[in-house]
Amino acid sequence: MPTFTALTHLPGREPAEDLAEACEGLTPEPVGTGVFEIEDGSERWEVGAYFEEKPDAVGLALLAAAWGAEPFVISELPEVDWVAHVRRELTPVTAGRFFVHGSHDADRVPEGVEALCIEAAMAFGTGHHGTTKGCLEAIDRLATEGFKPHRIADIGCGTAVLAMGAARLWPVTVLASDMDRMAVDTAAANVIANGLDGRVVCIEATGLDHPTLEQAAPFDLVLANILKQPLIDLSPEMARHVGSGGKVILSGILSDQAQEVVQAYEAAGFALDRRDDLGEWVTLTLTRQG
Repeated sequence: MPTFTALTHLPGREPAEDLAEACEGLTPEPVGTGVFEIEDGSERWEVGAYFEEKPDAVGLALLAAAWGAEPFVISELPEVDWVAHVRRELTPVTAGRFFVHGSHDADRVPEGVEALCIEAAMAFGTGHHGTTKGCLEAIDRLATEGFKPHRIADIGCGTAVLAMGAARLWPVTVLASDMDRMAVDTAAANVIANGLDGRVVCIEATGLDHPTLEQAAPFDLVLANILKQPLIDLSPEMARHVGSGGKVILSGILSDQAQEVVQAYEAAGFALDRRDDLGEWVTLTLTRQG
């Protein structure tokens, strides 16, 4: 069965989300929509709609005009076994002591590593992206330095790879939250597949806004691999939820965005411990002062 995509760009997250919602009223109806920030510092967002039938080009044009977006670009995708394709592309990744792999590479796990099995799925965090790898390396380094957190949260957890990595290194229960229900379900399945059921608790939440997170605070370690602006927006809440001497590991940040994030967290009472660059991506480790 052919698949069709319709993609456009416009400034601002809220208008982009509203446009994606409006697309769901089209006939034929899209089987899914997505909103993504274009990570080039332009503050522009991509809206994508995905169809199993050829979409209504006129309807899409009217929606684009109404929201001040660029005209939708409609494409027909070839029939591809995407899971098989992704499995071929996703070779194992080493990040510090962690070895992140798919089940198809379970026989390639070397001795003496912390193996994390992550399946190709519709959630961010297979270990291949520079931000995920950077965060895993930062977690590994904290453990090597003797840091011993008792309360840990992974905000915007995606596949929960960071939460599971933390649970492997420290004998505590880690809270993993994401605002996307599909990501939470994917995370929960990964937790079970890695034998960490009960050690990583997956919840649906926007940022730190959830009773379970409120009750567990103050945290000794918070992991947040999301995007620049959400990280900046979260800085006051991070300050409220992280205890004195607690640490945050932040990523999803381009090199030219890092200083803006650091300034927001310094204003909220954090001090920069370390900046790690991996290609065009940056991972920040900061400590809560006071």
